[in-house]
Order: sequence, then structure tokens, then C-alpha cells
Amino acid sequence: MVLVGCTIDEQPVPTSSPTPTFVSSYEAPPPFDLAPLTGAVVPVGSLTSPAFAAKIDNHPSARPQVGLDRADVVWEILVEGGLTRYIAVWQSDVPDQIGPIRSVRPVDPAVVSPQGGIFAFSGGQDRFVQAMRQAPVYNAIHGQRDTADTMFRGQNAPSPHNVLVRAAQIVTEQRQLPAPPQQFPFAESLSAATATKEGAPTTRIDLKLGGSATPAWVWSADSGRWLRYMTGGSPDTAQGGAQLTAVNVVVLRVEVQVIQSIPTVGLIGSGEAWVSTGGATVPATWSKSSLTDQIRILDANGVAVRLAPGNTWVELVPVNGAVSFSTPAT
Repeated sequence: MVLVGCTIDEQPVPTSSPTPTFVSSYEAPPPFDLAPLTGAVVPVGSLTSPAFAAKIDNHPSARPQVGLDRADVVWEILVEGGLTRYIAVWQSDVPDQIGPIRSVRPVDPAVVSPQGGIFAFSGGQDRFVQAMRQAPVYNAIHGQRDTADTMFRGQNAPSPHNVLVRAAQIVTEQRQLPAPPQQFPFAESLSAATATKEGAPTTRIDLKLGGSATPAWVWSADSGRWLRYMTGGSPDTAQGGAQLTAVNVVVLRVEVQVIQSIPTVGLIGSGEAWVSTGGATVPATWSKSSLTDQIRILDANGVAVRLAPGNTWVELVPVNGAVSFSTPAT
């Protein structure tokens, strides 16, 4: 038997191509904090100072106010004579001076206790001052020894509308106090805020807090803000001439009782609310169960209303006052 040898055609051994290396161009954003009173993005650790709140005069003789246009949050509250006063709060931008400040009222502990920090006022009835002293804040009171260098009468207006405060100095002196917790839920942008997305288009908000307090807010699409007007229709301005504006306008209907001639605003409880942001308004309800609890604002589905990053004005309108919203003309 003859063996015949067989040959197999040799094929080249395939070689694998090198896998390309993927290099991402994405850079993780730097860590950030949210400003607790405005929801703005800020560098980590840049806002550690306490909140500085003050009872601000809104009598015609007290205008224009000093530093009010730089406040993070402003609460407007009915007082005697159908007038209003403000509780203005600064933390992200504290002016050297603010004012004029006036005396304390019964609702003030409920407004300032949730944020802690500092509360400046010019005095008041002993029962109101004592209630304020029991609140978890540092009370900076005009005429006391600890404010001799930081509260003074200025040349901005006639007495008693001329008590000014060196706010930045007091904040430095009380820097051991903690920063405020976040007071409202915030969306990441104006377009993502609850009212902007879900609210009814609104061009103007008219309010009646008292017989001499009928301010209005008018939407400015150019600035993306609400512009404030005083009773009578004149622009409401701060001392530097800038018109007062707000990114968010929050209206809360509140019970008001006149007790010993003092309008006493009830802020422990619940009621009707509206939130206006981005040229639109969404109806809501508000609630607050204790002195130190924050205001909760929920929409018709029971979901928290989110504000846009920026400053906020809170209007405490009595149930016997008036609120109206104008819609764009068709």
C-alpha cells in the first residue's frame, strides 16, 4: 500500500484591530450649595452666615427704604391705620445699612422663628417684646447697650422713621449663629417653577391689605420679574432709585383680629394661597402648625409648590381684604 501525503492550504491567522480608547469631554460640574432663602446656586460653603431680619417701616414718610431692594424675602403685614410694615430678610446679600426699622408686632415671632438668626426692631409694647425675646433668634433692639454702635438715627427721614441699622456689622458680631434652613421648595430654573409650568397667565396682581395699603405687582416679561407699585400707582422704589421687584409673589389669606387696637395676624393655621412666578399664577393652600415650622404651600393635588430661584415677597392679605389677578387681553 502506498500512502499518498495530503497537504492543507495554510490560511493567514486573522489579527484583531485594537479597540479605540474613548475619551470623554464631559467635565463634572463643581459641587454647589443652594442659597437657603433664594434657591440660587452658590459655591459650597459660601453662605454660612445667619439670616438678618428686620421690621421695616412702610409709612409714606419712611420711603424710600434703605436696602430693601437687596432682601432675599420680604413679608408685608397689616398694622394700625390700614398701613403695612415689612419683615425683610437678608442672607445672600447683606447691606452695610438697612432701615428704617420700627416696632415689633404679635405675628413677628411666627415669621422669623423658622429661619433663626437675627431680628432687628426698634422696640414695642412690652408684651410683644417679651414674646419676641422668647423666639429662637438674637434680638437686636434699638436703644439697648448691645446695639449702641449698630443702631442710630439717620438723615434719611424725619423721626420716628429714621432708625437705621448697620446690618453687616451685626451679622459679623453674631457669626456664631447658624445659617438658616431652606424656607421654600425651589425649582432649578424660572421655567421649571410650578406656577410657570402649570399656572394661569397673569399680567397684574392687585392687593388690598388695608385701607391705605393697596399695592400692585405687574409682570415684566423683559426682566422676568414682577414690578411693585404703591397705592396710587407710582413705582415703589428703594433709596437708590431702583424699583422694587420680585421673582416670586406669594399671597396668603390670613385671619386678622383687632386686639387692644392692634391688628393681630394669625399665621398658625391654614388658608387659601396663590403663587405667582414667570407671568403665571397657581392656586394653592398654605399651612403652618407651630411657631418654628415653615410655611407649607401645596397645590390642588397636594404637591409642594416650587418657587423659581430668586427673591420672594410674601403678602399676608386679610380674609376681609382683596386679591385679584389680571389675565392677558385676548
